[in-house]
Amino acid sequence: MIPLGSWEVFMHTTLVIQLLILVAAANATPIATKKVFGEVLSAPLDGGAPFIDGRPLFGPAKTVRGIVLSVLVTTVVAVLLGLGWKMGAVVAATAMAGDLFSSFVKRRLRRPPSSMAVGLDQIPESLFPFIAAQWFLPVTLLDMAVGTAIFFVCGIALSRILFKLRMRDEPY
Repeated sequence: MIPLGSWEVFMHTTLVIQLLILVAAANATPIATKKVFGEVLSAPLDGGAPFIDGRPLFGPAKTVRGIVLSVLVTTVVAVLLGLGWKMGAVVAATAMAGDLFSSFVKRRLRRPPSSMAVGLDQIPESLFPFIAAQWFLPVTLLDMAVGTAIFFVCGIALSRILFKLRMRDEPY
């Protein structure tokens, strides 16, 4: 293995930070959208349809509006960061896929919509985008682990702050 010089380390660290910004934008957009628009255009993604177990597929908190705006906003942020629109769209789509996966699992575990499940609420929606980023960028397994861990810790802390600022309905 060739040791990286300080410039290469700086550039790689910058890349991981940029990916974290995109993951944060993707996950924050549906929350901000709900606060800005309320119930306007808040149709549930699953249309209220139950899964074969009779419970909701994802639940009412997962909306078409939230997913569409997440992809649009994250795409714009990626362009502004110089990563390109495809990177933004992929990060947002995979972050939303991770969020939907979490909701699907929580419904199977009989957890109510918007309930907290530490780890399940943070890991898929940050890990999936880091895995997908490998299609475009030199992302390593260490980058994925560190990025997911940072998102996990910051997500829990920031969620409580946003709750105190009345930007979130729940402190998690």
